[in-house]
Amino acid sequence: MTASDFFDRLRRAPDVEAPELVAVDATDRLLLDEAAAALALCGPGEVAVVDDSHGALTLGAVALHGARDVRVAQDLLVGERALARNAERTGLTGTYRSVPLAEAPAGARVVLVKAPRALDALREIAEQVAATAAPDVTVLVGGRVKHMTHAMNDVLRDSFADVSATLARQKSRVLVARGPKPGTSSFPRCHQHADLGLALCAHGAAFAGTKVDIGTRALLGRLDAMAPGAATALDLGCGTGVLAAALAVARPALGVLAVDQSAAAVASTLSTAAANGLGDRLQVIRDDAAESVPAGSVDLVVCNPPFHVGAAVVTTAADRLFAAAGRVLRPGGELWTVYNSALRYKPTLTRLVGPTRVAEQTPKFTVTVSTRR
Repeated sequence: MTASDFFDRLRRAPDVEAPELVAVDATDRLLLDEAAAALALCGPGEVAVVDDSHGALTLGAVALHGARDVRVAQDLLVGERALARNAERTGLTGTYRSVPLAEAPAGARVVLVKAPRALDALREIAEQVAATAAPDVTVLVGGRVKHMTHAMNDVLRDSFADVSATLARQKSRVLVARGPKPGTSSFPRCHQHADLGLALCAHGAAFAGTKVDIGTRALLGRLDAMAPGAATALDLGCGTGVLAAALAVARPALGVLAVDQSAAAVASTLSTAAANGLGDRLQVIRDDAAESVPAGSVDLVVCNPPFHVGAAVVTTAADRLFAAAGRVLRPGGELWTVYNSALRYKPTLTRLVGPTRVAEQTPKFTVTVSTRR
């Protein structure tokens, strides 16, 4: 079977589908080609993959290059599920193990990494690999040229003695790092926000890091108006847990659940809860679109949804979260959300949740409240 034939069998599902989104991209292909010689020298358990989008790197290493017992760490739960489906589709179930980032590089001689957009995410990956991989490890970090910066080289050099770049191909490039310099991880990082009265903790891949993005601040400014009689609240797509923590502090009688499909977000929210003495007040779960939350069980949902999937601006990801909010809310319950004003989500919210009114609007952001029918 040729590489093209194999890759043609892979799909994005259950991830967001759109005409401009693919299951296998030029970066996946380049990474596997650049790693071919190193992969051929690896024994069982000596290959690790980090942030494989939908399984192309993991399954390609197995099917095309003979890798065995591959360990895979994926931040997004939907990526794990796409990998599992593609493994079943190609008859490769059981050829890899999904593990946390801290476990993936242990003893590895080759580590394939799909470059994250955030430098802190790359830094945490590099620190983990340098600390636990084999001394002769080769780390290959691939990404689109337009998203790769010299700062990425600098981040890798903090953890590796030798960092170089391959030639670009089809607008993708690979950074190669060798000579690990083991050290302790600098994550999670925590910052005290005096204006909020909260400490915010973040792992590298968590959205906005220890900062509070402007959309979340808009929701924080409306906490007092949210579902005054609510007994239960859900932070849907919790990120670093700032909304969940703020609700728990402001309303001690409120039961607060935080969910996110990102492993880094869940770990960050747990750290945020602990840093603010809320460990027994917040329940944190990694799941996709609140699938683990019973229907009609929540009085209040707060959500700052994504409107990007990779580099593409699509509304599907937010629509899934809005639909999830409509499912888990009790009749009369409220969804408070914030979004880029240009996206005009109000009709969608009305359709998926219920009557929706604008609580605040600026040229940049809109805050709405939707009442479950």
